[in-house]
Amino acid sequence: MTTLAPPPARERGHRAAPPARSDRLRRVFTGAPDDPRWARPVLWAILVLATALYAWNLSSVTGNSFYDAAVYSGTQSWKAFFFGALDAGSFITVDKPPFALWVMGLSARLFGYGTWQLALPMVAVGVGSVALLYRMVKRDFGAVAGSIAALALTLTPITVAINRDTNPDPILVFLMLLGAAALLKAVRTGRLLPLVWSGVAIGFAFNTKMMQAYVVLPAFFVVYLWAARGSLGRRVRNLVVGTVALVVSSAWWMVVVDLIPASSRPYIGGSTDNTVWDLVIGYNGFGRIFGASSSVGSQGNGASFGGEAGLYRLFNSIMGGQISWLIPFALVALVAGLVLRGRAPRTDPKRAALLLWGGWFVLHYLTFALAEGTFHPYYVTAMAPGVAALAGIGAVMLYRAFVEGSAAKWAWVLPSAIAASTVWAVVLLQRVSGSGTLYTVAEVVAGVAGAAAVLGLLLGRFTKRHRLMGFAALAAIVGLLAGPAAYSVSAATTASTNGTNPTAGPNTGGGMGGGGGMGGSGERPSGEAPSGEAPSGEAPGGTANASRSESSTGGGMGGGGTQVSSAMITYLKKHQDGATWLVAVATDQTASSIILESGEPVISMGGWSGSDNAMTLAKLKSLVKAGKLHYIVISDSGQGSSNSEISTWVKKNGTAVSDYSGLYRLDASDVG
Repeated sequence: MTTLAPPPARERGHRAAPPARSDRLRRVFTGAPDDPRWARPVLWAILVLATALYAWNLSSVTGNSFYDAAVYSGTQSWKAFFFGALDAGSFITVDKPPFALWVMGLSARLFGYGTWQLALPMVAVGVGSVALLYRMVKRDFGAVAGSIAALALTLTPITVAINRDTNPDPILVFLMLLGAAALLKAVRTGRLLPLVWSGVAIGFAFNTKMMQAYVVLPAFFVVYLWAARGSLGRRVRNLVVGTVALVVSSAWWMVVVDLIPASSRPYIGGSTDNTVWDLVIGYNGFGRIFGASSSVGSQGNGASFGGEAGLYRLFNSIMGGQISWLIPFALVALVAGLVLRGRAPRTDPKRAALLLWGGWFVLHYLTFALAEGTFHPYYVTAMAPGVAALAGIGAVMLYRAFVEGSAAKWAWVLPSAIAASTVWAVVLLQRVSGSGTLYTVAEVVAGVAGAAAVLGLLLGRFTKRHRLMGFAALAAIVGLLAGPAAYSVSAATTASTNGTNPTAGPNTGGGMGGGGGMGGSGERPSGEAPSGEAPSGEAPGGTANASRSESSTGGGMGGGGTQVSSAMITYLKKHQDGATWLVAVATDQTASSIILESGEPVISMGGWSGSDNAMTLAKLKSLVKAGKLHYIVISDSGQGSSNSEISTWVKKNGTAVSDYSGLYRLDASDVG
């Protein structure tokens, strides 16, 4: 008599026994038992590629000296660390919340202050974002889709450029992906805790770049309300709890800082009233969207380093090569994917994922394309996961519809999407023709492989040759990623000279520097990134810094053009006479370069743009009388009544240092 084996544990309603430790270790390299044998090796190959691109020759990385100086200051003072102060004396903060500075600062405290110590967390979260995107896409659409999405994100040119920098964006993207992963888990399971963790992750992202972290929230809310398991009442209740977690994790630092008396903390850089709340809604909020015309966001200015605002912005000569390669394919994939899942149940996880990634892409696109405030090309790295995910998902869904679909329309959707993206890739590469052999080769590969893919797919379908269609699909991947790969290799192997506004590929005229994060404007700070050799606790200066600061422009209360040379810095250190701050200068750009060279606290009186009201005459007199400040740089030009008042008082009561134009010495006896 035949004895039937008992059903598997999960079919009996019991949880399967966890794998042994040796099995778990093996699966790290081979993947789950039901994965294709090639899947995990391909993932490891992609992660190795990402690591190589992001970490190659880190000694050539310039970094954003604005943030580098703040990280250095945080290694010298825990107070400066907590507040995200530009200087170790905690006079003024940077124009962003400090979470990214904390991450880099802890790395610098652990390993010592230097180039690779600051860049290491960025490389780590960049590679982590690739792995996380792979896992999220693979779960619902399989290993092929996950691999294509991970490779597309790895090779997004602007992502390579920013992951090799010390701007906070790589940390922002990783935290947003963590939030998205937790949200999708909450949708699949109907459980509350993953939704709470999603809110916490976005809250930490808020404490990295403020309002930019919230761009994805409309998509998060819609996807959960529509697709999560459970009744509508339960979904609404869970969403309320998740929102509370989001608000608490977002606002705690802001509330703590704003409750501390202004006299006991740094001035909030970028704000108009010395509060973090004003920074949130103005400089890093509506000021980024509406520019100088916004009554609450005038601090956002109107500087754009990515071209004129408009729906075409992300395709222009500056932005096109950074992000737009796969946008045509992603758009087709989004629309076609939603059509293909049109009759699926409300809780269908595939449609939920499509809505999430489609919302991620569309919301970021509209925000970045239409923003009239300060805009830098590297902001769009936050859009890259959405584009990459749609590319991976669309490749699989459209290929299956192409091969299996009976309707004639599906015979043309995939070839049309590939053709459109191929043509656009050739246009982008034509724009930089003559910039080097790398781009010429990429143009040929993109054109030939794209054409071969379209012809191979059509011929294979109508002749029923599935192997030919498979080879055509591989050709499409090669063709569509040839251009991004060329830009990415260039970004990884060419020494960057602009850590404040990094871009990939040939110079297209948008390389003028600016402030960090979703805000900041003006010229790139002078001063070299830390050398990578300086141990923890030592000043990050050196001959490289000295040579660069010879041409750094200081300026008084309003810019000016006063030269702050290495000789002046040497003089200031020699005559510091126990003062807390080495010197007071007009802007963050000048202050950060002096901090990096001298290793001493420097006051930025006007913040990034020189328009912050951080320094008043009463405050200046108090610092001088207490012996905390002896030197100030004043130019002939001034901005605002308080600045003119300070300039007039300093020139009347201070002693001009004859060897250095614009430099004045002040002592307690000069204060009446």
